[in-house]
Amino acid sequence: MVKAAGVRFYLQDKIYNFSQNGLELVVGDTVIVETELGQESGEVVIVNQELDENKLEHPLRPILRKANNVDLERIKKYESKKKEGLEFCKKEIERHKLPMKLIDMSYSFDGSKITFYFISEARVDFRELVKNLTRYFQKSIRLQQIGSRDVARNFGGYGICGRELCCKKFLKKFKSISTNMAEKQQMVSRGSERITGLCNRLLCCLAYEEETYEELDKNMPKIGTKVKTDKGVGQVISKNILKQTVEVALDQETRITLPVSEIKI
Repeated sequence: MVKAAGVRFYLQDKIYNFSQNGLELVVGDTVIVETELGQESGEVVIVNQELDENKLEHPLRPILRKANNVDLERIKKYESKKKEGLEFCKKEIERHKLPMKLIDMSYSFDGSKITFYFISEARVDFRELVKNLTRYFQKSIRLQQIGSRDVARNFGGYGICGRELCCKKFLKKFKSISTNMAEKQQMVSRGSERITGLCNRLLCCLAYEEETYEELDKNMPKIGTKVKTDKGVGQVISKNILKQTVEVALDQETRITLPVSEIKI
């Protein structure tokens, strides 16, 4: 087993595992790691994972050190250049009339590469843009398309619950969210504005209680099922999973609500 830490290089990037290399780390530490392309800085988002080395596709590269004052000054210097870099890139995008919206940019730790993050609903031919950016910055340029969830995590904000966005505050990975989750939790009837976040995608929190709803729904009849009650045979027309109750139509006019324990299929 090897002790590993999850490191994210940029807010829009995925999490990569690295060997902690004997270092005592906490979430939020800035570290310098060894990658295929050289040294890079990143933020620790997961610590003290015990991974089976025999099950790893490749040996974990090491975390070299916690960022020291010299490292942090270098990172701070790159951050101070972002405003100018973003303004130039935006002007070039407008000049080339490209259907893309610039979101952010980042420098590699050694300063040799710049990555620009953008969103677009169409395919973008940015070859000329890359040439102009390379000529202006005199560095290797990479353009990376990101999704609306990444944009929300980048800018932050507050959800309909009144709390800071989960993706900004603590969520490490995005799960696939489906309309089935919303239907299972009986939220579809409340309107799309109640089940979508600032990113205009389905709420990530729909995944939090998915297992609970699935477990509670196991003993409940499906809509349309004929059931026996103390007042006669009827058909299930609705149900409340959390309350564990069903609404039964005995005839066209008579409706009764019962605990699921009081009906028989």
